[in-house]
Amino acid sequence: MSAHQFSALFLFALISSVLVQLWLALRHANHVRRHRARVPDAFRDSITLEAHQRAADYTVAKTRFGMLVTIYDAMLLLAFTLGGGIEVLQQLSSSWLSSPLLAGVALIAGLGLLHGLLTLPFTLVSTFRIEARFGFNTMTLRLFVTDQLKSLLLAAVLGLPLLLAVLWLMQAMGERWWIWVWLVWLGFSLLLMWIFPTFIAPLFNKFEPLPDDALRSRIEALLARCGFRSSGIFVMDGSKRSSHGNAYFTGLGSAKRIVFFDTLLKHLDADEMEAVLAHELGHFKHRHILQRLVWTFAMMLGLLWLLGLLSRESWFYEGLGVSTPSTAAALLLFFLVLPVFTFLFGPLGSFLSRRHEYQADAYAAQQTSAAMLVSALVKLYRDNAATLTPDRWHSMFYDSHPPAALRIAALQRLG
Repeated sequence: MSAHQFSALFLFALISSVLVQLWLALRHANHVRRHRARVPDAFRDSITLEAHQRAADYTVAKTRFGMLVTIYDAMLLLAFTLGGGIEVLQQLSSSWLSSPLLAGVALIAGLGLLHGLLTLPFTLVSTFRIEARFGFNTMTLRLFVTDQLKSLLLAAVLGLPLLLAVLWLMQAMGERWWIWVWLVWLGFSLLLMWIFPTFIAPLFNKFEPLPDDALRSRIEALLARCGFRSSGIFVMDGSKRSSHGNAYFTGLGSAKRIVFFDTLLKHLDADEMEAVLAHELGHFKHRHILQRLVWTFAMMLGLLWLLGLLSRESWFYEGLGVSTPSTAAALLLFFLVLPVFTFLFGPLGSFLSRRHEYQADAYAAQQTSAAMLVSALVKLYRDNAATLTPDRWHSMFYDSHPPAALRIAALQRLG
């Protein structure tokens, strides 16, 4: 393949993916707006027309804003690649640093900083305009800046040593470097999962043991029935950033934690909380998390192998606007353009995720009550302004959870 052919292929894939994303977003916004005036029959007794219209307006606003972000991100990608942005940054880093290894680290870190600055206005608009307009944002500008600085420092402390190790392995380990890089990345990922609950998450939020003794006793009994061992049940102060509610598992092995947002405790009663947790335990019982980890690790091994092949081809660099091949440029270019070429595989991941959600719902119905899970989900749809009428093509492409009507119907059949 020549450089010109690869450039043409990249442009075709980028334009096609952007057009598909915009088409899906437009379908979704129009579909939600057309069904704004009437609450679906399945929710007529539980969600008011006012709440339904608020969810529709919130969805349309986010979708339209997402269309702008899609176009802007594509323009940035073109500027960094065919526009010569990476080429300029590589020349600057090479002229400033005599070590190719340090120059490679500077190239990738510099592009990351530049991208963060160029996309910062969109993050600000999303947080302080759209989320605030619909009453979800509770974050102050000071907290936002603090979060950004902490994230930047954390990325430097954890990411720069990993990047340095990866680039050194790519240079020193010959054609089989991708195996060594994969092993290092695998170990780093597992370590990160293990230390996240106790060292990283507390940098951003406060975690306190669940104060409700009665609820904690019910949850501990549920955990015992399901054979799940954790290092504790905690409440997180999510309300200092957003009024959205959530619950999740985090950690690995003995460091696993169960975390409830404080906003979730305000809106759900004990039966509903137990049902929501039973759903999360369903993912554990069906080994969904383990399956996703294995799939992610296997996929990364395949991608690194592919990168090993492409990094030896001059047309790969020249076709993406870089005249001088380097390990850092290969790594950067590959993972920048990868989403463009894999976009059409997104629905497969969404389908598998929705299948897992149905399985976890069924498990929760067995362990607690399908009716209580339905009640909890309806409250979450309402309080989080989740649309009840998504476009089916948009949902098929993107949604990791089943559409509300289908999910509730499946649970009612189980009940």
